[in-house]
Amino acid sequence: MLKLIRTASLLLAIFFLHGKSIAQAPKKHNAAEIQLMLQKLNVLGTVLYVAAHPDDENTKLIAYLANEKLYNTAYLSATRGDGGQNLVGPEIRELLGLIRTQELLAARRTDGGQQFFSRANDFGYSKNPDETFNIWDKDQVLSDFVRTFRKFKPDVVITRFPEDGRGGHGHHTASAILAREAFEASGDMSKYPELAKEFGAWSPKKLLFNTHPYFFGRDKQDTSKYVSEDLGLYNPLLGKSYPEIASLSRSMHKSQGFGSTGTRGSQMEYFVPVVGEPTTGMFDGIDATWNRVEGGGKVAVHVENALMSFDPTNPSLVVNDLIKAYKALNQLQDEHWKKIKQTEIKNIIKACLGLYLEVKANDSEFTPGDSIKLSIEAINRSLVNVVLSSIAIDKLETFSLNQTLQNNSPFHSDKHYVLPQDLEYSQPYWMKKEGTLGMYSVANKNLIGTPENEAVLNAIFTVEIENVYLDFKLPVIFKKNDPVDGEVYQPLEFTPPVFTNITEKVYVFGSDVSKKINVVVKAGKDNAYGELIIELPKGWKSLPVSSAFDLKQKGEEQTFQFIVTPPKGQSEGDVAAIASMNGKKYDRSLVRIDYDHIPVQTLFPKSSAKVVKIDLKRGGQNVGYIMGAGDEIPASLRQIGYNVWEMSDEDVTAQNLKDLDAVIVGIRAYNTRDRMKFHQNKLMEYVENGGTMIVQYNTSHRLNTKELGPYPFQLSRDRVTVEEAEVRILNDKHPLMNTPNKITNKDFDGWVQERGLYFPNEWDEKYEALLSSNDPNEEARNGGLLVAQYGKGHYIYSGYSWFRELPAGVSGAYRLFTNMISLGNKENLTESKNVKTGD
Repeated sequence: MLKLIRTASLLLAIFFLHGKSIAQAPKKHNAAEIQLMLQKLNVLGTVLYVAAHPDDENTKLIAYLANEKLYNTAYLSATRGDGGQNLVGPEIRELLGLIRTQELLAARRTDGGQQFFSRANDFGYSKNPDETFNIWDKDQVLSDFVRTFRKFKPDVVITRFPEDGRGGHGHHTASAILAREAFEASGDMSKYPELAKEFGAWSPKKLLFNTHPYFFGRDKQDTSKYVSEDLGLYNPLLGKSYPEIASLSRSMHKSQGFGSTGTRGSQMEYFVPVVGEPTTGMFDGIDATWNRVEGGGKVAVHVENALMSFDPTNPSLVVNDLIKAYKALNQLQDEHWKKIKQTEIKNIIKACLGLYLEVKANDSEFTPGDSIKLSIEAINRSLVNVVLSSIAIDKLETFSLNQTLQNNSPFHSDKHYVLPQDLEYSQPYWMKKEGTLGMYSVANKNLIGTPENEAVLNAIFTVEIENVYLDFKLPVIFKKNDPVDGEVYQPLEFTPPVFTNITEKVYVFGSDVSKKINVVVKAGKDNAYGELIIELPKGWKSLPVSSAFDLKQKGEEQTFQFIVTPPKGQSEGDVAAIASMNGKKYDRSLVRIDYDHIPVQTLFPKSSAKVVKIDLKRGGQNVGYIMGAGDEIPASLRQIGYNVWEMSDEDVTAQNLKDLDAVIVGIRAYNTRDRMKFHQNKLMEYVENGGTMIVQYNTSHRLNTKELGPYPFQLSRDRVTVEEAEVRILNDKHPLMNTPNKITNKDFDGWVQERGLYFPNEWDEKYEALLSSNDPNEEARNGGLLVAQYGKGHYIYSGYSWFRELPAGVSGAYRLFTNMISLGNKENLTESKNVKTGD
């Protein structure tokens, strides 16, 4: 389903980068950043931070290590955060993981670190590492950790969490266990021998646990036994303290609501030695100078000369020293540090020269076999003699130039090509193949651990300076001028020639009445024509069986309507939309995720939707929905015939509320929507006068009012994470369990990811708890569904995960949610067969 979403503005990266997203504008370094890059040339140390999710990392420490100590610093996140909640939009699961991947990359562009991942899928909250390893393939994840250790070669490994469970989430503890096991295995050639053959064995010097006052317990005042480091230093070249930089990095995690304000002054951080060499300091016993590399002293001499000669008003004066350092590097036997420092030197030379290199395409989207125009630009903004020797463009052409780049005189050239027919579509590499609940499947082993795909096309500029040839690999990009934002960069994408988007994810049939299913066919190229069909589960029928499409221009769309009739009795399955064109079948949809704080993300999942036939009655007709952090429940309720008014703050008035059969408050509304505290009195009056109010889960952190309901209750962190956990009906005589749909234990079959989260654990006696559930070996959690009569109306608070279950088409969740809406409308019950929906 096509999604076009906008959010808050992108914070710009503030200093030098170790890597950049392929959709970002090229970094133009200032003199202070160049000086910091020069200083980093003399540092040969590496630190790897390890945790479980996006946002687990200590951005203050990463900023300090990358910019004060100038170590190669990276964060290894076991997962991409797929199982969390989304505070900026409706995307969940893999789409949320895609957003959080890009948020991590934005954070690393800000704090100066690099980013790695394993193939583990964040399947949701787990309470211990045993549960985590039952779902993850532990051996695969451990091999991914070992791969990163051997490839990145850290001197120091630091974990965010301890192994004893104090980190809470089972993924947290699992990440610490995996870090220690990888620490021990990566130096053993007999462990994962294929990785040892590719990257060699590697033994880090020490493994530390980055402790925190949260973990200190009663001993939190005694820090003498810990390794300490002051992270509150100020960097005059960057004009910020490391906590200030960290706050900018932390604030990139917008889908989690982690906006942060910078602080100043000394800030001690503490570390517990876990395994490795004895230590009294984080870096003691580690030689991070050129002395660690045989022959490195010759490189160091030229780097020191460059540092002494550096003039911020004329950075190009040090290019000669850097060329000498580059030549000395070529003589080294240590391939690991040779490769790293060659890349660093080339980037510094490029910055010192003001060398701008770019290959721009004439569009952002292409299909295999399309014509493409590439515009090439190169300019040297210095007096150094630079010759553009050649340009090689992936899969297309390599051509020699021997073009001297005169100072501030741009070189331009346009090239025209026909793209090969065998180009792969631009799908995130970890989403190309179907994985399991706990693991992504990656066919190309070379991509394991990397944060994102390579650019679909790259250009390699080879320049010659003082008889030394330097290669600069850059992505081919598309950019345009936006009337508001100015220069806007977009990644280049290879797409199918035609897309078929089913307009809803789930179609719920509450009776035998037919529904309309709309399919949008969109051309990925000019002159796309053929036949569209939908494939249905056994027993389902559609009219027409097929439709012809004829799209003259790229980007043109046609919407086709199929009247789908369900079978008798309960049934569910998947519907697929398939376009046949030129003898080939295309079954991919177009999903585009567009937020201002990350690059546009485009992917092409299979074009499918779920169809569900259930026995459903409902009460009421008009529902108000006060959105919280963002979910897709309004669309789900429209599927079963409700008129849903998504209410703005201005809409929440006593006059508007009195005309509604029920008011539903979206997830985390009392955490994210400031004006809820001012709406509360109006909402309570609405209930008192006979309305039904349903409030979905909130967290106790950052509540904007303590009075969520007419009577007090206390939110907790209680949750039921096992989606198959038994649910017990505590009062099967209550109207909510009987009207208009009789609720039984079968209605809790087929739930996804979890039962519920952040249940109340204390409540006033005027509430009645209707459901009880718990994870294995835990006490009953009875606070997931609380109901109270208040005046003439009903108030319901529920921590069950309706925001996951309804969009997933879980039949029982629809039946129970309909009963909640209908609680105050028993005199107005309607069989779904009398309501035509889904138009």
